[in-house]
Amino acid sequence: MSDFAHEKFPTWVLGVAGGVVGITILVVFSVRLGVLPGRPTAPEQRIEKHVGIVAQRDFVFADRADGALIANDAKTGRPALILEPGSNSGFIRGVMRGMMRERMLHDVSRYGAVTITQWADGALTLKDPSTGRILELGSFGHTNRAAFAQLLAPGVHVVESIQKMQPNGPRTPDDNSSVGNTLPDVPVATSAPVSAADPA
Repeated sequence: MSDFAHEKFPTWVLGVAGGVVGITILVVFSVRLGVLPGRPTAPEQRIEKHVGIVAQRDFVFADRADGALIANDAKTGRPALILEPGSNSGFIRGVMRGMMRERMLHDVSRYGAVTITQWADGALTLKDPSTGRILELGSFGHTNRAAFAQLLAPGVHVVESIQKMQPNGPRTPDDNSSVGNTLPDVPVATSAPVSAADPA
């Protein structure tokens, strides 16, 4: 067997490795400080490629006193989506919970609107202008994408609870019935009563 006890590890290898790590850290901090341009976001790339916007609306999400989640049109103040307590709406609640948590970390208002955009290439994005967070909703699957896509359709969409839709079925508790008190509250009267035929 060869004896490597007296062989020295080449110091230049350590130097190169240290240099690579140092350059990586320098580039990361330069991008974060704005010294170097960051990688363009997907919406920015679409704008550069002149991908058109098919539809775009701003919404303000809020918890209702009875546990429902309301998405109000930011321009008109009228509800566009009502997720009743106990409804199968975990994806929307989970996304908004994460965005509200990020707003708290950035110390910005919870009352700001979010923007949903339908692009000509079929993409659907959700942007929080207050934090700069952008989500490509298509990456979460067709069903989850459709949950937000319905907000761009005209009318008021009411998603009733599982108990109401299946009165004789098992009562399924919804652990996501509230967004953890991170969303601003709206009184019950703001969304009662509405119909799908009402304009958004």
